[in-house]
Amino acid sequence: MQFEPVAPVHAYQRIVAQIEEAVVSGRLKPGARLPGERELMTQFGVGRSTVREALRVLQAAEILRSRPGDPRGPEILAASPAALHRSMHRLARADHVGLAELLQFRMVLDGSSHLLAAQLRTDEDLSTLDDALAAMRVGAEAGYAEFSRADVAFHDAIARASRNPLLVVSGEVVREVVLELIEDKLEHARDRTSLMRTWLRHHAEVLEAVRAADGASAARLARRALYDNYVEHVPEDRRVLLTPLL
Repeated sequence: MQFEPVAPVHAYQRIVAQIEEAVVSGRLKPGARLPGERELMTQFGVGRSTVREALRVLQAAEILRSRPGDPRGPEILAASPAALHRSMHRLARADHVGLAELLQFRMVLDGSSHLLAAQLRTDEDLSTLDDALAAMRVGAEAGYAEFSRADVAFHDAIARASRNPLLVVSGEVVREVVLELIEDKLEHARDRTSLMRTWLRHHAEVLEAVRAADGASAARLARRALYDNYVEHVPEDRRVLLTPLL
């Protein structure tokens, strides 16, 4: 039997783990204060440099705010959608995550958002979607920049109608990264007008499915459109990741 070497766990990592667990469990709530450095050194049985390294890691993760010399101690921060956005963006841009994985994840996210939106949308949500679709029609005549802004507004409205802030943030991040990787799709399209009209028809179909509370159809339309729009950029041997979602 052969075992592999293990990485040593530093004391500051143990401190980070304990404080993170206390925050997640609710024992430490937003606005609560940790003891000062001296008290933390005593409670954890470590030196000042170890405590400061743990606080640096927790502050970088936006779990707490620590100011040197603050007599009140480090402050626990509320969970922030902006922090989640930054963390997800770093993960989505990681070398081991390719376009196939990103597109697969976006198909899952968009499908779920559309299904929930169709079931949970309000009259106000439908009005917002109507406005976004009307703006897309105007944008198709004015130019791609206007069209794109209205398209983003439409997708954001769908995500918000799902009533799940995690879907909103996750969807924004994955959409941004996919578009960064394939930003030349429209740039090199031979007929932008035709392409925008195709997308307009798709969004109109989605809106009607959402209006009819047909979540299954809305989800299917979302996944199919993503596949049709971007599959040509995915290597053929990786497309198998996408086809089960059609």
